[in-house]
Amino acid sequence: MKRILIIGNSGGGKSTMAAKMAKILDLPLIHLDTHFWQPGWIETPDEEWQEIVKSLIAREEWIMDGNFGGTLNMRAERADTIILLDMPRYVNMTGIFRRVIKYYGKTRPDLPDGCPEKFDWQFTKWVWNYHKNSRPKVLEILEPFRSSKNIITLRSRKEVNNFIQKLTWNPQNIKHP
Repeated sequence: MKRILIIGNSGGGKSTMAAKMAKILDLPLIHLDTHFWQPGWIETPDEEWQEIVKSLIAREEWIMDGNFGGTLNMRAERADTIILLDMPRYVNMTGIFRRVIKYYGKTRPDLPDGCPEKFDWQFTKWVWNYHKNSRPKVLEILEPFRSSKNIITLRSRKEVNNFIQKLTWNPQNIKHP
């Protein structure tokens, strides 16, 4: 287990889980948001973004968190373990609102400088509609990898906490609970 991909709706705890796992497993941590966003919340152009992701996944070891559906297939192909945080909508919504309150006007640790936390109605709508609009596409992309990758789906904060606890006890045995 050298390349772990953590995906799921925003506010579900991907970045927090990735940071904890990177520490436990002593693996390099890659927050995709840090590489995608430029100061002022400017998106990296698609062609450039594809090249950045290719260079990141080419590394021998990593824990990577982030959505970015346009690169999910190539990231899943390179990962040996994929963790899907498939949280209920209320968990994701609570997560993004807590994040706004905690970091409003400041830059979160998983973002580059110049991207202060703010309330964004469009983003909130995207999170709200994730289960209907994005989740089916994610599951479709993951399906061909189910026989060749270790795919772990966690559906609650309790499952995440239990998984992290088990990982702390035995980092070599990372399988679905």
